[in-house]
Amino acid sequence: MREKFSVVLLLSAAILGACNRSEPVAAVQKPHLTPELVFYDWAEDMPQSVLDAFTAETGVKVTYLTYESMEEAVEKIRTGQVAPDVAVLDNDFVATLREQDLLAEIDFRNVSNFKNVSPNFRDLAVDPGNRHSVPYHYGTTGLLVRTDLVGDTVKRWADLWKPRYAGKVALRDQPREVLALTLLSLGCALNSEDPKELKQALERLLAVEKPFVLLGVEASSAVPELLSGRVVVLQGWAEDYRVAAQQNKAVRYVVPEDATTLWSDSYTIPARSARKETAEVFLNYLLRPEVSARIVNEKKYATANDASLPLIAPELRNDRVLFPPMEVLRRAHVYTTLSEKGEKLYDDVWKRFKSATQGRGGGRRGG
Repeated sequence: MREKFSVVLLLSAAILGACNRSEPVAAVQKPHLTPELVFYDWAEDMPQSVLDAFTAETGVKVTYLTYESMEEAVEKIRTGQVAPDVAVLDNDFVATLREQDLLAEIDFRNVSNFKNVSPNFRDLAVDPGNRHSVPYHYGTTGLLVRTDLVGDTVKRWADLWKPRYAGKVALRDQPREVLALTLLSLGCALNSEDPKELKQALERLLAVEKPFVLLGVEASSAVPELLSGRVVVLQGWAEDYRVAAQQNKAVRYVVPEDATTLWSDSYTIPARSARKETAEVFLNYLLRPEVSARIVNEKKYATANDASLPLIAPELRNDRVLFPPMEVLRRAHVYTTLSEKGEKLYDDVWKRFKSATQGRGGGRRGG
């Protein structure tokens, strides 16, 4: 059974109690700020200029720690290998950490700018009441295609397995997304935990004449492979497209006809943080309209911050890749939290895939 959502379900029915939430009130007492703050996020996701401006304003030094996959980030938070004060997490991982008491409850008296967040992104099922998370940005996962090399021939996820593209398709080194698109290509549910379906997904991933190329998350490492022609189809996101299209107008962003995947990220405060009040002040800063708009203008991802929309460059605000239109959202599939058993299944399948791929001369080329 597919988990296919209309836009109403995607952005409204999955929302729990949005109408009952009262807006956060301003802090009664000025928070105590610590000299430093540790921010944990994807590399290249947050503009350094935004962090520098926060330091200039508050005197709080921000250390930017990065991860290469969401699985890595979650595991390091779980085990205490890192103890960030603010972490950016995919929404489908928020529920898991929340249920394990690994996320702090946010005091919204220190985050009054939460009022700027669109009601469509509040009170999601992964975190009812937004007690442990603040919506950040969202987008689709699509395919960047060199139409000057292969024409308008890529329309569905299943097209990645056509022999003509063997060895020239690049996937991101992201277990959840790659397994999801493979499941969708088979007609399975995006969040399937069926061992038989996951086995089929593994078999399909390995059933190519030449192994898929695995690339890191950052646009700076992946897009050059596409522009060089070594890769003709790249699994990617809005920022990749904006970077690639500026250099080659023949690059097209394809939202697969069979299924659209929609991801979303949130800011969180891990429970081990010793600087919670400072973290909340930082969140409040990030939710300012001008700051949120600056992030979009520099990094090219859609924001959940409604108040920032008038400040976003018009060519970005009107970009249908960056801000997906309703017809795309209506056929979107959203990620849900895997069970503990599901996590183990996905981890096992991914390890087997990477081991087999690397053994065949493929694997990760950059990151």
